[in-house]
Amino acid sequence: MIELRGATKRFRGSSGIMTAVHDLTISIRPGEFVAVVGPTGCGKSTTLSLVSGLEPPSSGEVLVDGAPVRGIPAGVGYMFQQDAILPWKNVLDNVAAGPRFRGVPKARARADAATWVERVGLAGFEAYYPHQLSGGMRKRVALAQTLVNEPKIILMDEPFSALDVQTRALMQDELLRLWAGTAAVIFVTHDLEEAIALADRVIVLTAVPATVKADFTINLPRPRDVEEIRLTTAFLDIYREIWDSLREEVARARKGATLSAA
Repeated sequence: MIELRGATKRFRGSSGIMTAVHDLTISIRPGEFVAVVGPTGCGKSTTLSLVSGLEPPSSGEVLVDGAPVRGIPAGVGYMFQQDAILPWKNVLDNVAAGPRFRGVPKARARADAATWVERVGLAGFEAYYPHQLSGGMRKRVALAQTLVNEPKIILMDEPFSALDVQTRALMQDELLRLWAGTAAVIFVTHDLEEAIALADRVIVLTAVPATVKADFTINLPRPRDVEEIRLTTAFLDIYREIWDSLREEVARARKGATLSAA
């Protein structure tokens, strides 16, 4: 479903050319949930931008469904860290906005939106406006906005990082329930526990310029309850194994930041 073949991305900055990601080679199957972790600023979000077509690779290839990405591919949903809820629209019309932009008739768009509003647990809040919603409720709206378009690929850039611990766990469970293998997911996070609890695979990126350091298969049974699975011995064993790989890159990134500051 998704392939990055030796993908490299360079940006021009005030101090010259900066390589954000280098020689990324990743393959993701249909319906697979892949989490990407790495040090702060290592290029995780850049990886999503390459897959989404928001940024072209400087070299290498990015393919979706076997076709090179030349713009935003059809069937891609993107959920950002900051939600894209329109403040002047109520919950129902926010969720219906995507289908309407794609040319779906208004009645059908609103009917589909109503179905997803109910599925994300917001039945009864259709007429509420964003300023009337809690942070968790806004995230449910954003999730419905993404899923109402029935994407075959879902890109998620730290979507739950701003939530409190309890709400975050609820949203993680909600995501797994609604996803259930229906789309390929790339989920960027700084939280290794979150990555392991959600994903089929966890990819560790190196410090910048990022490339793939390790790719771990998460052999934990589905369906999962994210709070319960974190207490299992299998989860802790996987966490230790991945953290051994990740902490070296975190240390490298910190050392680089200290040298740059000096």
